[in-house]
Amino acid sequence: MDLRKAPYDDPNAPAILIESLHQTGFAVVTEHPIAFKLIADTYQEWQEFFSSPAKHNYTFDPEAQSGYFPFKSERAKDSSQPDLKEFFHLYTWSELPIGMGDRTRQLFHQLTQLAAEILGWIEASERSPACLRGLQLSQAIADSPATVLRILHYPPLPDRVADGAIRAAAHEDINLITLLPAATATGLEICDRQGKWHEVPCSMGDLVVNVGDMLQLASGGYYRSTTHRVVNPVGNLARRSRYSMPLFLHPRPETVLAEGVTASSYLKERLREIGLIS
Repeated sequence: MDLRKAPYDDPNAPAILIESLHQTGFAVVTEHPIAFKLIADTYQEWQEFFSSPAKHNYTFDPEAQSGYFPFKSERAKDSSQPDLKEFFHLYTWSELPIGMGDRTRQLFHQLTQLAAEILGWIEASERSPACLRGLQLSQAIADSPATVLRILHYPPLPDRVADGAIRAAAHEDINLITLLPAATATGLEICDRQGKWHEVPCSMGDLVVNVGDMLQLASGGYYRSTTHRVVNPVGNLARRSRYSMPLFLHPRPETVLAEGVTASSYLKERLREIGLIS
């Protein structure tokens, strides 16, 4: 599978990334400007949060979709079992748990800036369909209340796991693009056109970028929203936690993605499908 790595400072980085997103729906940006220490320190803060019973004081509001989602809160659209994970949703307007520093907001801001730059690469490319240029998606994500940083904790696996239950069942992302600083352990896999699964190569310090359904819709299918999952580890790794922090970039709610489809209407439809709203 031709998933490419694009060094951020390489003049050819936009072309490498765009080709990889077109062919596979995923790309890896290396040598990016976000400090590794900021990412590592943010992981440490959230590890302490998930280890504390106080996390239940922040249980999510179903209407706002902000806050702490307990273990097995989410099930992929076509999965018979809930995912083996817990997570926290942070929006620009969300409050952080008491005692947490400003690192998470710094990371949120820097990832959003980088996402705008990457969307600018996509819009400026001659490879991109003309329909994308008029949407100005790099500007449509500015101050979007729907963009969400999801801080995920995949706990150690129990001795017995229900048939079909994995850390994150096969799914596609709903949003425009996702930026994912490298997780603390392997496990992310993507599915190719022949239905075969491939591990996403990403070293600590790298950044995974992937296409969501909104960009696939807005580009008329040119950019692929690729099915992916997080598989269960085996051996000693099964007794360790895994953490990841994807930022899901959404355009402002009124943004028209295709004829008769706004970002708001599309998001509500998809959240109903996975059971997060009724």
